[in-house]
Order: sequence, then structure tokens, then C-alpha cells
Amino acid sequence: MATNENLPPNVIKQLAKELKNLDESPPEGIKVGVNDDDFSIIYADIEGPAGTPYENGVFRMKLLLSHDFPHSPPKGYFLTRIFHPNIASNGEICVNTLKKDWNPSLGLRHVLTVVRCLLIEPFPESALNEQAGKMLLENYEEYARHARIYTGIHAKPKPKFKSGAISESTTALNVDQSNTSVLNNGDQKNAAVSAAVPLQSLLAPCTMASKGGNSQDQLAVVGPMHETEVSGSAAAPTTSTLKKDVGLSKVQAVKKKMDARKKSLKRL
Repeated sequence: MATNENLPPNVIKQLAKELKNLDESPPEGIKVGVNDDDFSIIYADIEGPAGTPYENGVFRMKLLLSHDFPHSPPKGYFLTRIFHPNIASNGEICVNTLKKDWNPSLGLRHVLTVVRCLLIEPFPESALNEQAGKMLLENYEEYARHARIYTGIHAKPKPKFKSGAISESTTALNVDQSNTSVLNNGDQKNAAVSAAVPLQSLLAPCTMASKGGNSQDQLAVVGPMHETEVSGSAAAPTTSTLKKDVGLSKVQAVKKKMDARKKSLKRL
């Protein structure tokens, strides 16, 4: 969920309603987006009005809301480079609505509409871009040519804001879905790891045997792996049994020799 530490709860609640309204019924030529983590940053894509040097361009801007909004006006910035008398090189917007004419009752819809109207009717008298302001007053055609060049280079269509992103419920849903996808990915990774463990345990003895110099150990690994072969306690009786068999054969041989000697003594 959005933290929105920069704004008080009552402002966030009011903004959420207004943003939802803007998303469902956007102003002409304007599409609004929002920072999911902070409602104090409002984004908007503004289509260049027809019949202006900004036609066919899409200009992304943002509004920064202060902690005491709506008592203080938001600050507006163009993120897309634009050649305009009332927009500075750093993107700052100079319009009276965001300054001396600000009224707390004005909503975001009004602010965004005024900014788009500024593309239709610039005010060179209060220019932040002096070159554009002077050019507009002295040679409109040259001004329009510069503005069209900037528009063609910088104001290409932007990736669209995701639908419904400014709704609190949709934001929460997106977060839940992202968490679910992360969990699903984690489950898949865990399943892959658990499936890989038996394979690794089977390969490990082969790797260890190949490093050893004992040919008998190597043969033992190559052959079928039984539990009695892996356990040392189970392997020990096999060796002792062999020793017993050898001892018994020796005793039987000695006994045969003694019996033969007895028979020869009886004959004498």
C-alpha cells in the first residue's frame, strides 16, 4: 500500500476520490497517473493541442503536492523537453493558477486543464524561457519552427499509465498480486531446488571417487549402490566371514594331516 507520509490522511482521502474521477473521466487530451507509493506526486500525459506547434506530441508532466496542500499550490514541472515561453529549461511551469491565483478549492482537474491551455495560448510577458518569449513576440513563425522541432524530437508518445493504478483498491490489488507472484516464483524455485537435491546427492559420490587414488573405491562407486555397501557396520561382517572361512580350511587341513599320521602309526 502507498505510504503517503507527505500528506495528512484527510488530504489523501480527498485526493484518492479526485484521482479516481480523473481516471474514469479524464479531461480532454490528458491522462493522469500516480506514484503508487506517494500520492503527493501526480503525473499526467498531455497531448499537444491541434493547431499549435505542439500538435502530435505527448508531454509528460508532474505536480508535486506539499504537506499543507491544498492550502499551498502544487509545483508543476514538465518532464518532457519543450520550447515554450512559460516553461523553464528545467521544466518548471510558470502559470498564475499555481502561484498568486491559487485557491484551495481548485482541484487537480482545473490545474491540468489550465496547463494544457497554456500550450494553446502562451504568455510571453511572464516568460521563464526568455528566448522563446522574445521569439514569440518578434517572429511567431520562427518560434513555431523551434517548438515543432522540440516536439518532433522529444515529445514522442510515452508508455501509457496502467489502467486503474490511481485507485486505492487497485493499488492494493496490484501489491497483493505482486506478492502472490513472488511467492509463486519462490515456490517454483524451492521445488526446483528440492528436485535437484537428489541428483546432487547421487552425483557427489562419483565426484569424490574420481578424486581418490584407490581403484577398489572407484569400482565400488561404479557398481550398484546398496545400503550394505554404504554402511561400514554392515560391510565388516563380510570381511570377518572371509577370515573365518580361511581359518576353518586351515584347521581342516591340519586335521587331515594328523589323521593320516595316526593311520600310519597304527600300521607300524
